[in-house]
Amino acid sequence: MQTLSTFPQTWLAWTKPSTSFLCLWDNYERNFCPLLTGQILERIATEFNQLQFHAVQSKGMPLLDKVRPRIAGITAMLQQSLEGLLLEGLQASDVDIIRHCLRTYATIDKTRDAEALVGQVLVKPYMDQVIIEQIVDSHPSGLRIMYNKLLEFVPHHCRLLKEVTGGAISSEKGNTVPGYDFLVNSVWPEIVRGLEENLPSLFNPGNPDAFHEKYSISMDFVRTFERQCGSQASVRRLRAHPAYHSFNNKWNLPVYFQIRFREIAGSLEAALTDVLEDAPAGSSYCLLASHRTWSSLQRCWSEHMFLPALVHRLWRFTLQVLARYSVFVNELLLRPISNESAKDIKKPLVTSSKDPSVTHGNNEDQGSGPSETKPVTFISSTQLICVVADLDRLQEQLPELLETIKPKLEMIGFKNFSSISAALEDSRLSLSACVPALSGRIIQDLSESCFSYLKSALEVPRLYRRTNKEVPTTASLYVDSALKPLRQLQSGLRNRLRHTLMQQWLEGALSESTHKYYETVSDVLHSVKKMEESLKRLKQARKTTPANPSESSGGGMSDDDKIRLQLALDVKYLGEQIQKLGLQTKDIKSFLALTELVASAKDPATAEQP
Repeated sequence: MQTLSTFPQTWLAWTKPSTSFLCLWDNYERNFCPLLTGQILERIATEFNQLQFHAVQSKGMPLLDKVRPRIAGITAMLQQSLEGLLLEGLQASDVDIIRHCLRTYATIDKTRDAEALVGQVLVKPYMDQVIIEQIVDSHPSGLRIMYNKLLEFVPHHCRLLKEVTGGAISSEKGNTVPGYDFLVNSVWPEIVRGLEENLPSLFNPGNPDAFHEKYSISMDFVRTFERQCGSQASVRRLRAHPAYHSFNNKWNLPVYFQIRFREIAGSLEAALTDVLEDAPAGSSYCLLASHRTWSSLQRCWSEHMFLPALVHRLWRFTLQVLARYSVFVNELLLRPISNESAKDIKKPLVTSSKDPSVTHGNNEDQGSGPSETKPVTFISSTQLICVVADLDRLQEQLPELLETIKPKLEMIGFKNFSSISAALEDSRLSLSACVPALSGRIIQDLSESCFSYLKSALEVPRLYRRTNKEVPTTASLYVDSALKPLRQLQSGLRNRLRHTLMQQWLEGALSESTHKYYETVSDVLHSVKKMEESLKRLKQARKTTPANPSESSGGGMSDDDKIRLQLALDVKYLGEQIQKLGLQTKDIKSFLALTELVASAKDPATAEQP
């Protein structure tokens, strides 16, 4: 009922403007050329647009079915005429024709058809001539040259279209035809099509260096093309275009990152081995493992590897490298210290299982081979010192790494640098936590090396008792030998270790070794005193006066006093050498007690000298 009630109004709408338009069209077809031109075309398009509107309103009426073929014919003729007129205007560079034609397209809501026509007829042939793989491969800068030619297309061939549609700075707002974006909908899709079809090797990540170069050049081209768009709205439309996403998705960045990850991680793991090799000449690090760790961090953010789209992966990889190095250092703490200071050595360690199920298991499974051997890897104290020096150096360079990372993060608009700094600080603390344990082992090894010579004080009585040696005037050679490891440490790594850390090691090693030395000297003096007292008792028991075996025949200093004097000279010389190392004897534990010990024992001896 509603359709019947609205039929008279719809019929009147058809019989006035639309019927007159159809009559006008029939007359034009009989008396004029088949293609429409100029203002007549624009007028007919306006009338046709109204006809389309009424056709939609009269959907389902018998009259619409009768005139539908005629509407289809008008549509085809109108589009054909518009295509011919647009191409004519572009070839003749006639702004008026182009403006009328585009306005007509907009009137009949066919702007996308106009953009597609420009893409097929104007853009595609140019792209097929420029995007050729052989030409790109024929020159070292072939890709950049090709992109430059693609960028030349817009100012040379799209200038009039940009002026008419308001995409150029010189466009007059009153004469522009809105609703078009030829760069986004005509030029860009054809560029992407040409690259995907004619240059498929462009997106191949197999060669990471070549991929990085191609990707970087391509992204520069995209940024330059965006600047040609003329407005932020146009740039947003470009970035939302399916062809834009298709182009970005063609670059297989995850595969590229995996290749780089294997390269860097493989190189790093090759350096984190049981045998600690020296860093290459000129490196600020002592060990190859540390040098490779820092170079891995630098490489992640270098211009030859970094890509903005991989920032999150590279940052995670950075933290993984630091964590891996921290684990490696902690593993070094488990190694026993060897007496060799040059290279690590391995010795087989025979291990046997006490599990009866293993010992008495199936012979076919167990076999009759020898016991399982595991290599025990040693580490020298020199290498431990190098590890600490490298840890210090790496911690010092982390702020430098942060300054390298910041500009890369700013490229993607990241501003929360406090979280990045906090994460690096956590990594630094993890590295720093390894130093106390390493220092403890270094101090222990140095002190043992020193005491291995200082315990030669036990041999001093043998050198003087019943040997008729002269009264000692200089320190024993073992004192110099005891300080040799400390001098080597001070001279060899002076420029690579913090002064405070080195002083801490020297004080710790000397304190431990001096305490043991004190006990040794005390034992020697106690033994001498016991020997002396024993001889006195023996003399009194015999009540005779033969030559005292512990006394020189000429009535000079006794052998026991020579021993005491020699020990006093040794301790005095030790104190002098400690001061030459830049230390204070008051900071060395047990040294004051040692000095008092030998001084109290020496005074009676010196008083008896003639």
